[in-house]
Amino acid sequence: MPVIQHADYQAPFWLPEGHLQTIYPSVFRKVEGVNYLRERISTHDGDFLDLDFSDYGVSIADYGLFNEKTLIEDKEGYSIKSEIVNRKSEIVILSHGLEGDSNRQYITGMVKQFNTNGFDCLAWNFRSCSGELNQTKRFYHSGATDDLDTVIKHAISKGYQKIYLVGFSLGGNLTLKFLGEKGQNLYPEVQKAVVFSVPLHLSSSSQTIGWLYTKRFNKSLIKKIQEKSQRYPEFQINTSNIPKIKTLKDFDDCYTSQLHGFKDAEDYYERNSSLYFLDKITVQTLIVNAQNDPFLSKDCFPFEKVKHLDKVHFQAPEMGGHCGFYQADYQGILWSEKRALEWVMG
Repeated sequence: MPVIQHADYQAPFWLPEGHLQTIYPSVFRKVEGVNYLRERISTHDGDFLDLDFSDYGVSIADYGLFNEKTLIEDKEGYSIKSEIVNRKSEIVILSHGLEGDSNRQYITGMVKQFNTNGFDCLAWNFRSCSGELNQTKRFYHSGATDDLDTVIKHAISKGYQKIYLVGFSLGGNLTLKFLGEKGQNLYPEVQKAVVFSVPLHLSSSSQTIGWLYTKRFNKSLIKKIQEKSQRYPEFQINTSNIPKIKTLKDFDDCYTSQLHGFKDAEDYYERNSSLYFLDKITVQTLIVNAQNDPFLSKDCFPFEKVKHLDKVHFQAPEMGGHCGFYQADYQGILWSEKRALEWVMG
């Protein structure tokens, strides 16, 4: 499909470049009115995933005694509050970015936008991102599509007949890779996908991201490595390399690759970059990457490649930053949230 040339996004004059457009909404934007009910499900390898449901037209008060973020478990560890499903036949599944969670403003803002327009939402938390350390040696990574597969199958089991996927940054890469891996075997319930700020080419993007962001990500990632090493000594996680970690690639060399069966960081990047899976995608998919995104390399803008694809559309606004898209006429809704709704409903 042709590249979508026009984008009506306009940044405020006081956010003139990519770093500011990235940082401002992340720090200062607040989203009110999103209520989650958490459901914990088991994974195929004995771990757990925390799923946060936000149902159209349903407030936490409708659940009686249950408070926001309440986890309800039966003897097998599964949620037994059936009211969180089957309110509608359509649901949007949202995948967050690196070291994010379901409460990041870009997630809650998108949830609110879709809830307001009649969709149930399921914002899932990657392993160790829900506030509780996961229980297996592995964590999550850019290509760990087995967990997204588990989440989608769970939504299908609850009776949802139409599923839409929304992903951000790492979660966007994960979403695209999942769609490409499934190809013609994708669940028929999955209708469309839209992803934002996606590092389609992981290797070059790992070299593009600046030190300020890297320092914040590594601090969070290293803390989890240290905690898991202490809590689960039987995993034999070597923490001696931690002082050497200065970049994201350093972390991926020492830990992401080693904990998830890859030779090194470059092997991990090469095998999980969604750029190489785009031609296998079989549902209408929109990728939106801002040209001034400080996280993305030039390889994350595959204009020529997308022209020859059947299902994948690519849009590259001049501005927007990374998971930013705070607009000049902001009235509580980001441009990305408007764009996602247009795509899903179009």
